[in-house]
Amino acid sequence: MPKMKTNSSAKKRVKVTGSGKLKRKQAYKRHILTKKSTKRKRALVKTALVHTSDEGRMKQLLGLGK
Repeated sequence: MPKMKTNSSAKKRVKVTGSGKLKRKQAYKRHILTKKSTKRKRALVKTALVHTSDEGRMKQLLGLGK
């Protein structure tokens, strides 16, 4: 049986932490930044974790199993 391919878009967007959690960037920081407050934009720079309900699906895309 052939090897399972890693989803290319997922591997570019998500990193695995040492404890096995998935790290991602925040959305809403690309355009239309003039109406967003400086505080809000600064908060969006920080990385976030993939939600536990989506973690299994993302790990499957990355070929990590559940």
